[in-house]
Amino acid sequence: MVSVVVPAFNEAEVIVDTLGRLVEHLHTLDARFRWEIVVVDDGSTDGTGELAHEFAGSHPGVRVLRHRVNFRLGQALRYAFGQTTGEYVAVVDCDLSYSPDHLTRMLHTIQDSGARVVIASPYAKGGTTTNVPLVRRVLSRGANRLLGAAAGGGLTTLTGMVRVYDGPFVRSLDLRAVDADINTEIIYKARILHARIVEIPAHLDWSFASTGGSRRPVEGRVSGATISSLFSSFLFRPFLFFVLPGLVLLAVAAYSFGWVVWHVAQVYGDPSPFGNSGLTGAIQNAYQRAPHTFLVTGITFVLALQLISLGVIAAQAKRYFEELYHLGTSVLRRRSAIKTGSLQGPIETLRGPFREPP
Repeated sequence: MVSVVVPAFNEAEVIVDTLGRLVEHLHTLDARFRWEIVVVDDGSTDGTGELAHEFAGSHPGVRVLRHRVNFRLGQALRYAFGQTTGEYVAVVDCDLSYSPDHLTRMLHTIQDSGARVVIASPYAKGGTTTNVPLVRRVLSRGANRLLGAAAGGGLTTLTGMVRVYDGPFVRSLDLRAVDADINTEIIYKARILHARIVEIPAHLDWSFASTGGSRRPVEGRVSGATISSLFSSFLFRPFLFFVLPGLVLLAVAAYSFGWVVWHVAQVYGDPSPFGNSGLTGAIQNAYQRAPHTFLVTGITFVLALQLISLGVIAAQAKRYFEELYHLGTSVLRRRSAIKTGSLQGPIETLRGPFREPP
């Protein structure tokens, strides 16, 4: 069973065409998959919900969920995930900037690889983009490279929405993001749980033939997404955001300390204006001669130690969070399995303090 989630907000121009194309494509998979399409009308004001309901009335495999107001993408996806029943959950964009054939490739990949998440990536080897504005493309690629470096694992697209998930896995995640950053949050929490994530090369096409080539405003929110990506990369590797600047400052401190030693060596043995001799007098003379080297050394060294210490604390806090999240997710999965009767093995040893009443 495959549940295909289609979040929609003011998509009256394309919703009927999109659903028609999805139904047509999914029928080509009937020999291998059962399927449903779950449309989330996220508070649309242009008739999107009415058009989707009308379409669903004549297509038994389509159902529509509705928000009375616009709660944004994160809430829409969380709502849809909780209502799906499929062994696999696919998410597609309403304008089909990734053509429906990506669904087939992702579904085959998740079955063959045993992955928990399969991502359609235009930035993977073999992937392409068409008619994506230059600024958008540069910012998106840069943000995803930063996130990929922070997340590790060689991923090239962490912000993309078009994916296929293992259904029970994605429904077990405790997701909190409200907007498009839910896509990054899913990857972050999948990493915590050591879930396998696979990418396939994809074609991102912004031609928008179904709307006469026009691009709707919701697709132009570049700056907010970029800022969100920077924050998400911090969540993946907070240690590096503190330690790398700390190491740079430590190198500057070491360099300036070398100049302090050089100045002290130059004036060693000269009489000090304070009457001191030896090393103490040399340090006093060197300070009188070049006080800035002493100041730079002290300030950079203190800042370097503080940043490195913050990095260690951040890494420890992240580790505690990951352990707690992993434990909490495991408990929720086991509790759900106990309630549904799908848990294999000795149930009594897993109930612990959560023992159900007789």
